[in-house]
Amino acid sequence: MNSTTEIAGLTIRSYVIPTSIDNDDAADFIAMVDVRNRIYREISGSDDEAMTAAELLPNFWADEYTTRHFFVIEMDGVMVGRMGVDLPLEDDSRVAFWIIELIEDVWGLGIGSAAYEIVEQIAREAGRTSLQSWAEHPASDDARLEPPTGFGYVPKDHIARFYLRHGYSLEQVERKSLFDLQGDLGAVERIHGEAAAAAADYEVVQWMLPTPEEFVSGYCVMKERMVTDAPSADMEFDEEVWDEARLRKMEARVLDGNRTQLVTAARHRVSGELCAFNELDLPLDRTLTTSQHDTLVLSDHRGHRLGALVKTAGILRLRELAPDSPRIITWNAEENRPMLSINEELGFYPAAHIGAWKKVLS
Repeated sequence: MNSTTEIAGLTIRSYVIPTSIDNDDAADFIAMVDVRNRIYREISGSDDEAMTAAELLPNFWADEYTTRHFFVIEMDGVMVGRMGVDLPLEDDSRVAFWIIELIEDVWGLGIGSAAYEIVEQIAREAGRTSLQSWAEHPASDDARLEPPTGFGYVPKDHIARFYLRHGYSLEQVERKSLFDLQGDLGAVERIHGEAAAAAADYEVVQWMLPTPEEFVSGYCVMKERMVTDAPSADMEFDEEVWDEARLRKMEARVLDGNRTQLVTAARHRVSGELCAFNELDLPLDRTLTTSQHDTLVLSDHRGHRLGALVKTAGILRLRELAPDSPRIITWNAEENRPMLSINEELGFYPAAHIGAWKKVLS
């Protein structure tokens, strides 16, 4: 697949996804990961989101749930960026998710636009009409853009101008937040006690991957509900069907990447139903940043401080498992005030804005 835009020295090409980073064909993948980490460092000023090639590789392996297209971007033979397009394979899916990421040295040369031509080409050939993408917008003095939700904003910076130029609208803003794990956890302990008292009909259960059999069906229900229950503004997501096979494949991607996950859930004492959960992703090197992934309280069980219960229980257990991890990084929709209020009460502080961008093709 090729862009019709001609830029001297520019090459956009697909590459092999190796089965192991020790393989002879892994050089492109390893170089791509180095470029990815450089780009994220340039955007955020930290290595909080850096990953090794071994950690990232399982996330690129093919499965029956998504068709994935991967490309590297080179100028004069030097890798300067990456791009990818994901096509979910749920029935009647009309969505495509994509990224284009470039090192700052090559911004403004038209490379992003040349890569974007390929994105639209892939989407149109697959019959997808809803194109969606997320990008971090560092703080700047540029004018603000606000989404239709009325919550949050991003600066009208170089990144935003790129999306606008290609016909995208800002649909939602997510907040990237950080929590200092080396600080005093007194507030976490206090809030945990308050939440436990308010949720007397519930108990906390925790596990490390792989999920014990007794929790598999309840965990699958909660993973399905992440799509339907979490705030998504006008972004489009296909309803997903989670069963044990899908859960085990997700877990294998984490474990095969030399990472693990602490899952904290709330279980209703009478029915035995799992009704809230929180995921903390831990790297093999426990001195690195921990990532908080999905957190959800099922709508039927809201109003009992279950979000605070599972978040605090997770943090307190994390301190035991990874006492030298410096911080937790997490993302929440700005309109998700219940979760953000809990985060703020716990001591999470804003670090950046993430724009959720969408374009509907004719």
